[in-house]
Amino acid sequence: MAGSGLAALFDAQYRGSRTQVEVPLALRRDRLLRMRTLLDENGAALAQAVQADFGVRSPQLTEIADLFVLRTLLSHTLKALPKWMKPVKVRTPLYLQPSHAYLQRQPLGVVGVVSPWNYPVQLSLGPVITALAAGNRVMLKPSELTPKTSALLAELIGKAFAADEVCVVLGDGQLATGFSSLPFDHLFFTGSTAVGRIVARAAAANLTPTTLELGGKSPCIIDASCDMDQAAIKIAHGKLLNAGQTCIAPDYVLLPRGSEAAFGEAFAKAVAKLFPTIAGNPDYAAIISPGHHERLKALLVQAEGEGARVQVLDPGAAAGRPESRQMAPVLVFGAAADSKLLNEEIFGPILPVLPYDSLDGAIEYINARPRPLALYWFGTDTTARDAVLARTVSGGVTVNDTLMHIAHENLPFGGVGESGWGSYHGEAGFLRLTQQKPVLVSSKWARGDLFYPPYGKRFDQVMGLLKRWL
Repeated sequence: MAGSGLAALFDAQYRGSRTQVEVPLALRRDRLLRMRTLLDENGAALAQAVQADFGVRSPQLTEIADLFVLRTLLSHTLKALPKWMKPVKVRTPLYLQPSHAYLQRQPLGVVGVVSPWNYPVQLSLGPVITALAAGNRVMLKPSELTPKTSALLAELIGKAFAADEVCVVLGDGQLATGFSSLPFDHLFFTGSTAVGRIVARAAAANLTPTTLELGGKSPCIIDASCDMDQAAIKIAHGKLLNAGQTCIAPDYVLLPRGSEAAFGEAFAKAVAKLFPTIAGNPDYAAIISPGHHERLKALLVQAEGEGARVQVLDPGAAAGRPESRQMAPVLVFGAAADSKLLNEEIFGPILPVLPYDSLDGAIEYINARPRPLALYWFGTDTTARDAVLARTVSGGVTVNDTLMHIAHENLPFGGVGESGWGSYHGEAGFLRLTQQKPVLVSSKWARGDLFYPPYGKRFDQVMGLLKRWL
């Protein structure tokens, strides 16, 4: 799509948002219900498109990780929306009484959404649903790495919505650059930290506020008090869901020194339980593209070359069907501190294992690095758990499991620092894409004139009283 086409789509939505500033509950509900119908009638087709884009990714994985998440979001939002939309009364200080004040919740206007390829339905439509609930118009730019899914989303949304309500634009990175440069009222981006920086710079030229849902190296801490087998299967599930192509997947494991072998055995047993085979297993997703697959293999080659020990789980998969891009899970022990494996987001089924000598050492290791999108802790020692929670900062935390905090609709989801900024999900997302306009309604009995010039004795007396009261 040429730049003029992008601009025309944006202009139509911009005009619509300025003509219809107030978006009533009935219209917002109608838009959300149309989205629900879209999912109900086309869920199977969307799952097939995702499978075609990945090569191997079961429809069941798309059902739970994309479609179910969206259905719960829609259900929660439809129920809560009347409450979220209501003006919020705020307490008025004594010196402004008997005036009263409230926050009027209004749409921002036009929201741009740039979505990634790893969960191409959920991470496209989730922000769209939230923006529609807040009364906004939406332009969506899905990933070019999932072309069949993106094309189907464009077709389905084009049938369900007018272009000045919601529209989808298709194109590559060059189009994404032009898209991010449009003067949106808010720009929502999900993707890598490197691309997030580019998006933020493009938005800054228009003073467009952004929500950046980025990645990062999310640590998983195993405490000495934990049951290793229970921890291992939950870590394996979190790491290997979508073959590790998940922004909040555990990126490395920190465990007490001396327990590396026990974890390796427990993790191998967990993998065998979850995925008895790798190659040809429809439940185990393929790496999205040959380029991403080669990058992951290069990380392993570098780590081994620097002396790391690599434990491949189901090694026959790597040699048997390389064309499928179903990369076998790998544990890496003894990776060099400056290796790419420990300094770049992995986004694949490779899990470095790092020993620590004390809890303080584990916390210092985490805090010496950019703040992660997620943090996971396993154990029964509540003192150790609370120390980790108090002394580390991350986008979110799940205790004694992985990933599950993202499924809680009343918990905001977002990053911090290099893992992103701004949160969504539930009311947090609604407020992120809403203007909370402060309104003060002055009373005829208000005495603001006490603060008018000319200043003199009366002014000094009033200020003296207020100082004592404050």
